[in-house]
Amino acid sequence: MAKVEVPRNFRLLDELEKAEKEGRADVSIGLETYEDIMMSTWTGSIIGPVGTAFEGRIYQLRLFCNDKYPKQPPEIRFLSRVNMTCVLPDGRVEPRKVPILANWNASVTMIKILLDLRNEMASPANRKTSQPPEGMTY
Repeated sequence: MAKVEVPRNFRLLDELEKAEKEGRADVSIGLETYEDIMMSTWTGSIIGPVGTAFEGRIYQLRLFCNDKYPKQPPEIRFLSRVNMTCVLPDGRVEPRKVPILANWNASVTMIKILLDLRNEMASPANRKTSQPPEGMTY
């Protein structure tokens, strides 16, 4: 049986609807502006995991879905300053250092990406890494 490919905008509308209706306490996404008819630029937030250097902070991100999404992962950039092994000095997330991005599968959602980044915060490589003062941005 042939696999049905959902058009990009339908997929993005589905992700937006689920994010709005099934809101989570630890991560969230939304369109940066509702005037963006191509639904390309998204904002995200991650609440730092308990028991880590990230605890008690809210990290803001920007996700950019080009016209190849979901066949290709979105580009991700932290807006809040953060020290993590997968984040470059300018805030961009290095896809090769995040397994879910390095081994991309079109069924992965932006919420799942943010959850994986949150899990990276709690990983042994990052959990105790000192963080910039709260409120700093790139």
